[in-house]
Amino acid sequence: MELRENFGVAPAKLQDVLSRMKRLGVDASVIAESFSRGGGPGGQKINKTSNCVRLSYAPLGLSVRVQRERSRGLNRFLALRELVDQIEMKLSPHTSRKFKEIARQRRRKARHRQRSAAKYAEESSLA
Repeated sequence: MELRENFGVAPAKLQDVLSRMKRLGVDASVIAESFSRGGGPGGQKINKTSNCVRLSYAPLGLSVRVQRERSRGLNRFLALRELVDQIEMKLSPHTSRKFKEIARQRRRKARHRQRSAAKYAEESSLA
């Protein structure tokens, strides 16, 4: 995968992904990249261009497919960021941002379940 192309994102975002790749020891030349025509809404632009990006990282057996935007360059960046997130979750979950976000959501949902159970336990005891 070539990383010299302009992805259409802020340089700081690209630099963040590249520094995470370097920290994890991910070699960009090992990442296989392929393009295909996307599906879904988008009309003629989607039907005529191959802007669906698929990245795979063979050493860990990970694969990502992204087609959120109309532009191929932006989809390449989004796929790379998603792939780096998955690699980070697998190699070092204690530093993974995505893993921390999932843990935060689990705690929030657990608090909600506890509050709900307490609320409805009070109502049933009153009736």
